[in-house]
Amino acid sequence: MKLHLDKKADALYLRLDDSEIIESEEVSPGIVLDFNESKEVVGVEMLHLSRRSSKVDWTSPEFETA
Repeated sequence: MKLHLDKKADALYLRLDDSEIIESEEVSPGIVLDFNESKEVVGVEMLHLSRRSSKVDWTSPEFETA
């Protein structure tokens, strides 16, 4: 799993695995899901992060595992 924060693009991208992306679908304004050939979600993109929350900290993201 890989997480990419892009301050210039004001976006976050979560890649769940390295399988080939066959199609993408915007499921909500600014939320895009990427699917592989088995129709499994392999990526999630969230656009306009700064508009979604004024508390986005680009300098020190926190990661939590459970």
